[in-house]
Amino acid sequence: MTNQATATKSRRGLITTIIIVAVVLLLVFWGVGQYNSLVVLDEQVNTSWSQVENQYQRRADLIPNLVETVKGYASHERETLEGVINARAKASQPIVPSGEGMTQEQLNQFQQAQGDLTSALSKLMVVVERYPELKADENFRQLQASLEGTENRITVARMDFNNQAQQYNTKIRHFPTNICAGIFGFRQRPYFQAEAGAEQAPQVKF
Repeated sequence: MTNQATATKSRRGLITTIIIVAVVLLLVFWGVGQYNSLVVLDEQVNTSWSQVENQYQRRADLIPNLVETVKGYASHERETLEGVINARAKASQPIVPSGEGMTQEQLNQFQQAQGDLTSALSKLMVVVERYPELKADENFRQLQASLEGTENRITVARMDFNNQAQQYNTKIRHFPTNICAGIFGFRQRPYFQAEAGAEQAPQVKF
């Protein structure tokens, strides 16, 4: 009886050990799966942000040629031209770090700087209206078309970024994924804030 009791106890201990190991393995596999899915979503947000930066940079690259073209016909419109140049300089400052370290405040500052540049371009529009020869200039017309296309791409890129950020933020808040997110340091990503008329691309037609 003693040997049988010992054998039974040994089997129970083995079964208990197997169960514990199985549970631990399941938790490990679950954690790995959750971590990998969060990494994928995080990288999608980063990729979307890169597209936002690319489109804003595309706009910034067009502006020097645009200003020079306008200056050729309206060099005395100094205040307006300098306003565009200064706004471009501020909008080009790297105030938003790449990756997940970006805060909502930093994104708001970035958005404000880009909005100021859009406003400066709108003021330039008023100047251009006074110069029919400038509006007929082929180089200017090409720059105009490129700038309008870029504004549309910016709107799309911002929407894509917000959508990706929303998917990621929703994922890390869901239980029990939020446990894994907390352990590995995944944090919520900020959004572009809605502005008046944000549902339409900024109008910078000349």
